[in-house]
Amino acid sequence: MIDLIQEDSGLWVVTLNRAQKANSLTEAMLTELAEIAESAHQARAVIFTGTGKVFSAGADLDEARAGLATSDVWERLSSAIAALPGLTIAALNGTLAGGATGMALACDLRIAAPHATFFYPVMKLGFLPQPSDPARLSALIGPARTKLMLMGGQKFTAEEALRFGLIERIVPAQDVVHVARAIAADTLAAQPKIALGIKQLCV
Repeated sequence: MIDLIQEDSGLWVVTLNRAQKANSLTEAMLTELAEIAESAHQARAVIFTGTGKVFSAGADLDEARAGLATSDVWERLSSAIAALPGLTIAALNGTLAGGATGMALACDLRIAAPHATFFYPVMKLGFLPQPSDPARLSALIGPARTKLMLMGGQKFTAEEALRFGLIERIVPAQDVVHVARAIAADTLAAQPKIALGIKQLCV
């Protein structure tokens, strides 16, 4: 349910492929994603995307009730993505919800389809968000809007997400990976140490 393409250019494309379940994430999928991210330190750029009309609905509901909602595998995954030296891009083919938000927040850049919505109903479900998610979200959209999402339970449209700074661009759904590839092109062509140096200077 996780597809990985490793190209000679140094580009890795990681695709959530469980469209029939809105790409909801099981523990096995999260573990595989974490292992991929932990092994991607030689990648020059990594794109995360999904199949269908939803990037990810978050945790698989059955597994969430069985304990996945509070598993440390979410933090393992987002920490591994954040630690990557290459350019990381979340190419959001659709809605981003719940715990899957951490994957996108850990990326350097986020682009999204026009129909995408963004919500994180963790408080309503009776859980705390993963530890790093509120700080990363607040760094992008500010403390008040972070509370609007996490405590107010509000959904953001793609247009609001762009205006708030949660995403960098809105692009046609069928083009999200193509646009992400175009954004990554200069990084793939650069000397790795220069690309890494710029990334470190942008913190």
